[in-house]
Amino acid sequence: MVHLIEQEFGTFKGEPVKKFTWKSKSGFSVSVISYGAIVQAIEVPDKHGEINDVVLGFDDINGYVNRNTPYLGATVGRCANRIGGASFQIDGATYELAKNVGIDHLHGGIVGFDKVNWKSVVDGNQVIFSYLSKDGEEGYPGDLVTSVIYEVKDDTLYVEFVATTTKKTVVNLTNHSYFNLAGHELGAAELYNHVITINADKITETTSESIPTGKLLNVGGTPYDLRVPKRLGDLMATTSYDDNYCVSTHGNEGMNFVSRVEHPPSGRYMELYSNQPGVQLYTSNFLPAPGDAALVGKGGSGYRLHGAFCLETQKYPDAVHHPNFLTTILKPGEVYRHRVSYAFGVVETEKPAVVVA
Repeated sequence: MVHLIEQEFGTFKGEPVKKFTWKSKSGFSVSVISYGAIVQAIEVPDKHGEINDVVLGFDDINGYVNRNTPYLGATVGRCANRIGGASFQIDGATYELAKNVGIDHLHGGIVGFDKVNWKSVVDGNQVIFSYLSKDGEEGYPGDLVTSVIYEVKDDTLYVEFVATTTKKTVVNLTNHSYFNLAGHELGAAELYNHVITINADKITETTSESIPTGKLLNVGGTPYDLRVPKRLGDLMATTSYDDNYCVSTHGNEGMNFVSRVEHPPSGRYMELYSNQPGVQLYTSNFLPAPGDAALVGKGGSGYRLHGAFCLETQKYPDAVHHPNFLTTILKPGEVYRHRVSYAFGVVETEKPAVVVA
């Protein structure tokens, strides 16, 4: 049985920010807030019954408003990831977007979906956040009505993104939670103990500025081959990750297995399923490096380089410029639907099978 609790989480521009928390008898709980439609906390028991919060974040609204440059837990849109040159064309018309990472556009722009307070409503066990992004916002065409639906059942977080538009526009939403299954505050030393599998035999090739070239690269024989479980610490001795993986079984009806991550010392695992063709693996490469001032998060914890991983389900980045990628253009009359689930549990055996990288 899961109980849903509604609370206040401060105010933003004079409006209340709502916090919703699901709690289960197992000790598993999830908290989301209306600002940025953000996942604020996920508490998971380990193999000894000890409960830890496994996502990075902040204790109050001021942290999210003033310090959340890494998009901790955020709903990202209208378009997650990068759009090369911060512009695109639809039907011969050129749309100029905010250049917020060099000459390119990242995660919806300067004031993206992560920086607004969404309307909220409770429907049974679901929390539904909604936001109207008006025609021209951050340069995008069309009024876009977006909903993010959160629900918790059986120690699993279910998320659905839904959007409709009044004009042809670009839509590619994702959740940008940062996970450390040892505990949000335990940093790179424990991130390296995670064992990861991703159901993908290709990645999208990118330039030095992380803009896709349009080519798909086979992962076989490279550090990007995560089709069998591998320890992140072994891989990250030579490689850090900020790459879009092409889900091998996308196209099958329904939800497809995307990834499994285990943390053997605690026994916790997370399994990811989605209907999206891609997933971005990101190993917190832009959090502060050792020696620099840490990003201060929940409980005064200092978040630093490689302190967590992200698995951002999505369509391929910069798809609007690559006809061979599944389109991110949404037309009037169509409904954008992106589903993803995060299942948490404890492994039954002491150690997963690991292939040495």
